[in-house]
Amino acid sequence: MKRFFRGAFICMMLLLVYLPILILAVYSFTTSANIGAIHDFSFQNYVTLFTKPELSNMILGTVILAVVSAAISTILGTTGAIGAFYSKRVSAGIVGAMNQVPVVNADVVTGFAICILLIVVLGVDKSTYIPLIAGHVVLGSPFVYLAVVPKLKQMDSSLYEAAMDLGASPAQALMKAVIPQIMPGIVSGFALALTLSLDDYFITTYTKPATFDTISTYVVNATKGSQTEIKTALWALSTLIFLIVILVVIMINLTERNKKDGRKGAAK
Repeated sequence: MKRFFRGAFICMMLLLVYLPILILAVYSFTTSANIGAIHDFSFQNYVTLFTKPELSNMILGTVILAVVSAAISTILGTTGAIGAFYSKRVSAGIVGAMNQVPVVNADVVTGFAICILLIVVLGVDKSTYIPLIAGHVVLGSPFVYLAVVPKLKQMDSSLYEAAMDLGASPAQALMKAVIPQIMPGIVSGFALALTLSLDDYFITTYTKPATFDTISTYVVNATKGSQTEIKTALWALSTLIFLIVILVVIMINLTERNKKDGRKGAAK
């Protein structure tokens, strides 16, 4: 009975999580203007998504912003993690504690703070995209730090010194001895920063130029309007994002399984 109720509970939770997404996916292939009654089957929402310049420019801008901010966040987060790892215990503890603040802080507070500091106090022009990129970097860097630190702790701390003893320069020791050991953490941190940037709404709202929209801000504004064609095209966009996430997860799991099988084969 315990096993039955456990399985039923898991199935109920999965149903609550995935059923709304599946319903949205079904309606994205119809001509329905509102969710509630299914009309004719159609690919028109997907045609609109890829042919309307307003939507394609919004998607492209969101992806470019996410990639740029995630790359900067990965560099800063990885550098900070390596620096803290090779610092004294007190310094490393202070850096780790300070890194927790943006993680637990509300996005709306971070957005307000960056807006006040860069735009109001320093007078940075909002149309330069600097406040927007800075906000996304502040959002993503702490999570990169948290992804890299465990990999550093799993690594032999004397590896860097050993490389230098063998004649490597500090830069060579870092790039050839340390970075390869923590690369899975760096990749995970980059993916996490990328996801956070794509998903963020509050920081983007307070720091973006007036003529720029990401997927999150565009969706919120579109749902308040009366353009039915745009709303239904966003159903198609949501479905595609969900499918891409599933494919990425499957690829990651297959890659990890292949690595484990390769290790087992080498051990035999």
